[in-house]
Amino acid sequence: MDLRKKIENYLPYNCEENKDKEIMLKYMDLFPNVLTRNNEIGHFTSSCWIVNEERSKVLMVYHNIYGSWSWAGGHADGDEDLLYVSLKEAKEETGLKNIEPLSSEIFSLEVMGVNGHMKKGKYVSSHIHLNVTYLLCADENDITYIKEDENSGVNWFELDEAVSISNEPYMKKVYAKLNNKLKEFKF
Repeated sequence: MDLRKKIENYLPYNCEENKDKEIMLKYMDLFPNVLTRNNEIGHFTSSCWIVNEERSKVLMVYHNIYGSWSWAGGHADGDEDLLYVSLKEAKEETGLKNIEPLSSEIFSLEVMGVNGHMKKGKYVSSHIHLNVTYLLCADENDITYIKEDENSGVNWFELDEAVSISNEPYMKKVYAKLNNKLKEFKF
């Protein structure tokens, strides 16, 4: 199933997700290159909420650009299979080898503003991320490592702590939503 169909079939969790879903679909209609960073106004990304087997902790990375603890994830870079992107980024950013999706379905949608910043010596102008989130699971006893060009920490946190340690007010709301959805998720 293509990305558009997956987003169309997604049942929004709240009014924010309903609006974000609407914007994502409009954006796909307006721009042919939404899966690449060539679209400098906005493009698709995929993130993951990585929980332990007991669903009591989440794995976070300390993101160097944002200066905050955050979820793992990255740009689609032309790949329409955002679950694959989510898994790939989770492994790259945390060092974990064994990460499994708890579902192949989209867990959450977010349209997020990204402030202008420097990356690899070049300025990246402010833009939006059309983000698709997946719920993943890993063993909290597995070895993690830091991906030095992107993060400077990888750590498991209690669910509520994962919200409070973020320095980004908007992301606190997103992480709280993900925790609430996790508590309601049917396994």
